Amino acid sequence: MLALIWSGSLFKDRLDAGRRLVELLADLKGERCAVIAIPRGGVVVGYVVASELDAPLEVTVPRKIGAPGDPELAVGAVAEDGTIYVEESVAKTLGVRDDWIRIEAEHELEEVRRRIGVYREGKALPDLSEYAVIIVDDGVATGATMIATARFLRKMNPRKLIIAVPVAPPEILPKLSSEADDVRCVATPSPFFAIGQFYQDFSQLSDSEVLEYLSRSRRLIA
Repeated sequence: MLALIWSGSLFKDRLDAGRRLVELLADLKGERCAVIAIPRGGVVVGYVVASELDAPLEVTVPRKIGAPGDPELAVGAVAEDGTIYVEESVAKTLGVRDDWIRIEAEHELEEVRRRIGVYREGKALPDLSEYAVIIVDDGVATGATMIATARFLRKMNPRKLIIAVPVAPPEILPKLSSEADDVRCVATPSPFFAIGQFYQDFSQLSDSEVLEYLSRSRRLIA
């Protein structure tokens, strides 16, 4: 893991970030791994990781719960099974009540179900109990969606749960470490304003592009 003072882009694009990330996962080659990517950008990174580890690639769909009047500020996140993670300090500061968070989570789950219909044809994730599960995204900012995802996937009793990302703020890593058996992160730069600042090309992906990467990589988990 590289800690640095940020002075420019760290990655050319998500494919480059995936290649850098997989170097930190080389010890897992030969293990029975499954890569679970967070769409949309995480699917590109996950594609590289899954290809290099000869592992199946699947997706899970969490959604950020934005703060009242400021949807970009995460007050929490919800995973596809309804698992809710709340940023307690943010919720307390803003006076956000639990019942409001539950209502917003239900609204976000509508989009979750839509995306699962597109990316997984509405199917449930397969049995992951015999796998070292690697959760991959193109970066972590607040950690809310990643933590909600980790808590959801932990319920599926994987043999091991690993969070793997190209970039994250240094202060977030202890939070992530408490949610997984291991955390692999290429760089923890500071100051950290947004994931996109560390990429030369951080173009948004369409659903069709996500499906193209999945079709190239997806194999049945058996």
